[in-house]
Amino acid sequence: MSLLQLIIISLIQGITEWLPISSSGHVLLAADYFALEGRDEYLINAMAHIGTLFAVLLYFWRDFGRAFAGSVELIHARRKRNQLGSNARLALHILVSIPFALVVMFLYELLLPETAKASMRSVWMVGATSIIFGLALWWADVKGGTQRRERDMNVRDAALIGATQAIAALLPGTSRSGITMTTARALGFERIEAARFSMLIGAPLLAAVGGYAFLQLSGSSGAEGIATLNDGLIVAGLSFVSGFASIAILMELLKRISFLPFVIYRLLLGAALLIGAPMLGLI
Repeated sequence: MSLLQLIIISLIQGITEWLPISSSGHVLLAADYFALEGRDEYLINAMAHIGTLFAVLLYFWRDFGRAFAGSVELIHARRKRNQLGSNARLALHILVSIPFALVVMFLYELLLPETAKASMRSVWMVGATSIIFGLALWWADVKGGTQRRERDMNVRDAALIGATQAIAALLPGTSRSGITMTTARALGFERIEAARFSMLIGAPLLAAVGGYAFLQLSGSSGAEGIATLNDGLIVAGLSFVSGFASIAILMELLKRISFLPFVIYRLLLGAALLIGAPMLGLI
């Protein structure tokens, strides 16, 4: 791979991972354009996710520190039947958000035939889901309340928000961050709170996706691709920098504006793909 290709994919992954516009859809389009497959795709995918994972861990280090302390508190509180503190509640909410989407993700990878996966990863799918879930985000942002914060979250809210990540795992273009923010807004959470919780619960899944890509990479023959570990390190570094900047910009923007600019972008992207792909013979 050329340095320019690595830079483009890294920036796409980093910028789109935490924005409600679907990193998987954008990276899929880029990978198809650069004809990435086999070992190359596994390597780039794994390293890109590692970069964006470290970006969110660094940006929200206080929240993850609270969650870690809360997990210890949660164990002791359950034993003594004490009332949970805010850190323990945060840890509990992150934990209950994970299982359903994680199970669906691995069942998808292990049980679904490759032909079915290929059809679900089509340009048509990315275009359609960009529009459908973009409209869902617009509806939730307009109709949802703006009063609820972390202290108002309960286990049901956290489990429901986390479960919707399964849809993004199945359908490229949905946007994991987008659908979780959509659900949180529909439940009445403030925009910043919706975005923050979406990113906190996204970190464990991101680690799982990156780890799975590494497992796939270890089972692939080196002769299948030309990307090297150095290429992967470049991708991880650039994805980290662009991912961190993306998070910081989003959190600042949501203090001032709604999700409407992201909705408009999704609609334009979806329309461009659905109209342009047939002309280019991509569907």
